[in-house]
Amino acid sequence: MKHDIAYLRWPLILLTALFIAACASMGRPGGGPTDTEPPVFVRSNPAPGALNVNRDRISLYFNENVEVEDPLNQVVISPAQKNVAKVTGVGHGVTVQLQDTLIPNTTYTIDFTNSIKDLNEGNVLEGFSFAFSTGDVLDSLCISGMVFAAENLEPAQSMLVGVHSNLSDTALTKLPFERITRTNQYGQFTIRNLKPGRYRIFAVNDINRDNRWDRSEDIAVFPGIIEPTSKRVMHTDTVFRPNGEIDSVFTHEITEFYPNDLLLTWFNVNYKSQYLSKNERKERNKIYFEMGAPSDTLPELHFVGGPYDGEDFTLRTMLEASPTRDTLTYWIADSDVIMMDSIRIAARYLKTDTLDNLSWTTDTLNFNMRAERKKKDNKKKKEESDSVSAPKIELLRINSSMSNQADIFSRLVLESTEPIRSFDAKGVHFEMMPPKDTLWTPIDPPEFRQPDPYSPRKLTADYKWDYDTKYRLTIDSLSIVGIYDHHNGPFKAEFNIKPESDYGNITFTVTGTGDEPAFIQLLSQQDAPVRTVKVTDGKAEFNDVTPAAYYARLILDRNGNGKWDTGSVTDSVAPEDVFYFPKKINLKKNWDVNQSWDIFETPVDLQKPNEIKKNKPKTKRNQDRNADEEEEDQYYDEFGNPAVDPDDPFGKRKNNRNYNRNNRNNSTRNGLPGINGFGGGTLRTR
Repeated sequence: MKHDIAYLRWPLILLTALFIAACASMGRPGGGPTDTEPPVFVRSNPAPGALNVNRDRISLYFNENVEVEDPLNQVVISPAQKNVAKVTGVGHGVTVQLQDTLIPNTTYTIDFTNSIKDLNEGNVLEGFSFAFSTGDVLDSLCISGMVFAAENLEPAQSMLVGVHSNLSDTALTKLPFERITRTNQYGQFTIRNLKPGRYRIFAVNDINRDNRWDRSEDIAVFPGIIEPTSKRVMHTDTVFRPNGEIDSVFTHEITEFYPNDLLLTWFNVNYKSQYLSKNERKERNKIYFEMGAPSDTLPELHFVGGPYDGEDFTLRTMLEASPTRDTLTYWIADSDVIMMDSIRIAARYLKTDTLDNLSWTTDTLNFNMRAERKKKDNKKKKEESDSVSAPKIELLRINSSMSNQADIFSRLVLESTEPIRSFDAKGVHFEMMPPKDTLWTPIDPPEFRQPDPYSPRKLTADYKWDYDTKYRLTIDSLSIVGIYDHHNGPFKAEFNIKPESDYGNITFTVTGTGDEPAFIQLLSQQDAPVRTVKVTDGKAEFNDVTPAAYYARLILDRNGNGKWDTGSVTDSVAPEDVFYFPKKINLKKNWDVNQSWDIFETPVDLQKPNEIKKNKPKTKRNQDRNADEEEEDQYYDEFGNPAVDPDDPFGKRKNNRNYNRNNRNNSTRNGLPGINGFGGGTLRTR
């Protein structure tokens, strides 16, 4: 009986032990919804907008633990500080320790941009700023706008924007900005706490952090004088319930600040110091120069010493240069000069001096080659003398640019391994084989020529190809001779031109250019130009385009040179205006796509499609979590493009906000902003 009782005890003891272990085990308690709210400002010392402040330590407190991300780049203080302030975040507090002496009777602004976020979830307190005054008055005017890249309308992120009340042209380079801020991830900016007056406004990528512009830095210049103003207006706000329904609508009076629609487009004057950055002789027959900047003026080269002392070195060479002439390769054509182990040259060239001007300078340069050691191999020499073989002839190698399946618009380019001394067109033969034929038909060959004097190894030919046709190019031996008397062997290249049905056509009907010349660039998905067509009588036709996804950009070609030109600060010349077609174009085989394009219909900040933007705004964590769900609800148009949400087209940007483009009016129309009447493609009938 005792044994039975013992057996009954063990299960009871085991159950009790398991219950106690379960109670003591560590577990993660169920939490509430994810925190998506940014920190809330609670108080500060001194208080916001305080007057007659004489302390250089500013303490701010929030409702939760916070951190300050990248304060060196994101926290901006006006007036601009000579010594960088120390910004730290500990617990619920953020401390700013100013290192400069406070200026009397001055309004200070600490613009935290997007640097403050909560410690746990990383929710950002966007656009937070703090102001106080060391005098009796707190300046309160503001101006705002956006900054874009002039060439491609990329939003300028974290670019310094500043103002000068000194309206002279020298203030930009001689004086630090008086009030500054930085653009946010959308390229937007607000310069706060300005006093009444007249200002010039600029944006720079202040690489050396001196709060002014240097010639090598990117620069945006607003063309007019700014006078900030404000007025009281009635404003309507809507309160929504958690389920998205309207709870209430109320109207109250607010202060609006103007101007609030400035548009600045940055460019670079492409300034580089000119100097001789590299010179070398890796091979006996070539001397290489690399200049620090492009130049229209070639260096003057003369022999120093030796049998050719004082003679022009270039007369015994053939020059091959890059399009900008900053990379120069001198092919030595004289065999006696090639065999010289040491060549000494006096190089006279333009160089940037200490006053930042170009002036002539002369360097004496030595180009040496080690003498080649000849290994004696008697056994090998005996074998060569006993054998009877033809001497090996080194041929000039030729390459063709045409692939097996070539495009109808392809340009035929031949490239040799050394500069070409002579070319006999009589040795060129050309044949074609039309579709469904099996025999080659001789035709007149294309006319070859050198593309420019500084491309001595190339021959190019423009030819009007036929669709779906085979071509065969044959060049006889000895037809092409290089500067070292090497000639080509028999050369043959065959290629096929694609059929017309493999292509599509895109036509733009453009309005808004006025009488200004313009051209349109068809762009790849990497925002790179694929084709360029001039706008003629309001139309630009891209024929025989390879099917793919494309985008488009229009340039108002002020000087009619067929390329986008940057601006000039010293001459007060703005960069040429750029506009983007605000939709992707999906081109199919054998289709024609016709698009109407009013270049001012879409506000400039909505023109460039997000798919090809490189400076994309960062998404919030809760947006990332819901991305898949949002994708399922996304509406697509007939091109397969996601439609823009009319209530929030920029993610965080108000729909009714328009920006002037160099004082042009970009109107947002009713409904979907600037996106109306995008036609579909039509199948061509052959």
